[in-house]
Amino acid sequence: MADLTIPEGGFWPAPEIPQPNIYPMEWRVETEKLAAIYEKSKRVVWNPADLPWDDLDPNDFTVEQRLGIMYWFSVLANFDASGPAVFARATIQAFEKHEEDPVRKCFFSITRDEMNHEECCQRSIAKLWPGGPLNWTPVTDLEKAAHNNIGWLYHNGGRYWTGYSGAVGKYSLPVLFTSFMMGEMAASTLFRGMATGARHPVFQDMFQRIGRDESRHLQICMTILENEWPGLTDDTRSLITRQLRAGFVFLSMILWEPPGGFWELPPYFLHNHRVLMDHARDAGLGVLSYEAQAENWRVAMAKIRVIVERWGIEFPAIPELDIEGVEVGFLDPEDIIPVF
Repeated sequence: MADLTIPEGGFWPAPEIPQPNIYPMEWRVETEKLAAIYEKSKRVVWNPADLPWDDLDPNDFTVEQRLGIMYWFSVLANFDASGPAVFARATIQAFEKHEEDPVRKCFFSITRDEMNHEECCQRSIAKLWPGGPLNWTPVTDLEKAAHNNIGWLYHNGGRYWTGYSGAVGKYSLPVLFTSFMMGEMAASTLFRGMATGARHPVFQDMFQRIGRDESRHLQICMTILENEWPGLTDDTRSLITRQLRAGFVFLSMILWEPPGGFWELPPYFLHNHRVLMDHARDAGLGVLSYEAQAENWRVAMAKIRVIVERWGIEFPAIPELDIEGVEVGFLDPEDIIPVF
């Protein structure tokens, strides 16, 4: 065996690595609970391809119902299709900032889950409306309204992504995960309700699985925030208040109806949105009524308010739901952090 080469005076120190950078690699564990959640995520992983898609027969629905279902999943995809990219970027940031290993792994698990949720949108649309969301030619007025609404919806999604891409690095974990917590709190409730209300077994199974994923994401958020909230500065508390309002504004497109303050939409959008949602509801997709959606939001807001006020964080005003709080003013695209 050859002898080592040891330079005179000892080994030369390697240059210090400029940060942020994923190196030097390390696997530090400070929060065992997060490590346990990640292990659980591996045991409950599921494959959207295994759902009984052959049982989803387009002939079981009217044209209007199929269009309504396609429209609903296209709206959902504005959030779920951004999820993999959003959390992949957040995963990279967690590596660059040398967060503890379970934080990075939990980010990765959310990225994988969101890819599953996107695939559910993809498969549902392909099965019932080939070419959807936008790669098809509308003929009837209802089809033209759906196609146009989706185009406007994705215009706003593009604004959000541009803002997020330029701003993600400036947010701390408490700010990021307060926004995530809000989305997961509402989403887990939404999908449980839809799983109960859906009449088709494929949608029932799908929504149950997505709801379980969202509940686990909420557990991840709460565990991280329990570590991060102590010692918040007043500036960070104020930013979190603003993000809570931003989360409500952004998520209301799928969880309720889009309020003002971010969305750029034509005046006819909301009426046609309601008509198309009614067709999805009539198809047995499990879409909650307007009143049930509003109540779902109120329940989620009440839970979140109790949590954040315990840490001295003021809750924003949500006048759309008659919830009193702090006024936060106009929201730019950069104010919108991914919350689904």
